[in-house]
Amino acid sequence: MVRASELGRQALRVNPARADHLVATRAAVSVVVPLLVVVWLGRLDWAPWVSFGALTSLYGRTVLDRDRFGQQLWAGASLCAAVVSGVLISGLPHVEWWVVVLGSVVSFAGSLLGDAVRWHPPGPLFMLFGLAVCASTGVGASRAPVALLVCASTVAFSLVVGQVGAAVGGRLGRPRIPRPHFTRALTPEDALRHLLRFVLATSLAGTIATLVGGTHPYWAMVAACAALGGPDLAARLVRGVHRVIGTLVGLVLAAAVLGVHPRGVWLVVVIAALQWVTEVLVGRNYALACVFITPLALSMGQLAHEVPVNALIVDRGWETLLGAAVAILVLLAIPSNRTSITRQ
Repeated sequence: MVRASELGRQALRVNPARADHLVATRAAVSVVVPLLVVVWLGRLDWAPWVSFGALTSLYGRTVLDRDRFGQQLWAGASLCAAVVSGVLISGLPHVEWWVVVLGSVVSFAGSLLGDAVRWHPPGPLFMLFGLAVCASTGVGASRAPVALLVCASTVAFSLVVGQVGAAVGGRLGRPRIPRPHFTRALTPEDALRHLLRFVLATSLAGTIATLVGGTHPYWAMVAACAALGGPDLAARLVRGVHRVIGTLVGLVLAAAVLGVHPRGVWLVVVIAALQWVTEVLVGRNYALACVFITPLALSMGQLAHEVPVNALIVDRGWETLLGAAVAILVLLAIPSNRTSITRQ
């Protein structure tokens, strides 16, 4: 059993800074440059593919330059696969149910691969999010080759940005590409628990949100997935609570930001600023980071397809509550006997 005092201590802890501004700068540059290109070309329909490719820059924040390249390469390839998978099913009828099914599979596979190659941040959150968002665009499977090209190009740009510091500092060397070690990541017993947790939590959250009639049911799936990413039960429970508290506070900020209706270049500038602050805070306290993750995610969505802000705010709030609650119930029902090798 997890003690309430331990949960409270972890929830309130603010970790010390660890050169977070460098990671934040890499992430902001990786996002803002491709998005400015998209705006300049007048191809806002490419924005989701660019945005998720740019998330490659978030990986490898705690390792050396050569190891960062390897982690980012694996993560970037996984993000491209998720984006293309989403585009391939985007034209299917009842696509929300396809997202529930494939999203659960991606959650488990991404979590297992993440543990096997030890990428950081751990877990399949961005892969699930990429699949779901790209599936909701409705562009159809014929756009898959373009989506792959755009996403892969953004991944390549992020890889270059990730090595600029090493090149300037004279540390550039041959990159180390980690080989997946699935048996090291999880024993068969742990893999079964992993499968049950991720598939059950994400599919149940997505199913309930879809049946209730949520306009973005995948937000519930993402919230559930986010709560499963900690290294142990206490961290996972705290992460779920952090997700809810940070999101609810972040919705106030999102209403203020989106209420002025920034568009084009100005919206890209807002996204870059929110991305920078998020990466400065995410390693210190997840609740604080979620305050800025919330308007960041909603702003990215508005860049590609603008929708009424009030409805967006309401849906984000209750679907996040739903996903986090489902994840916490699943975690308590299916405990783990082993601490994940990944670390926050």
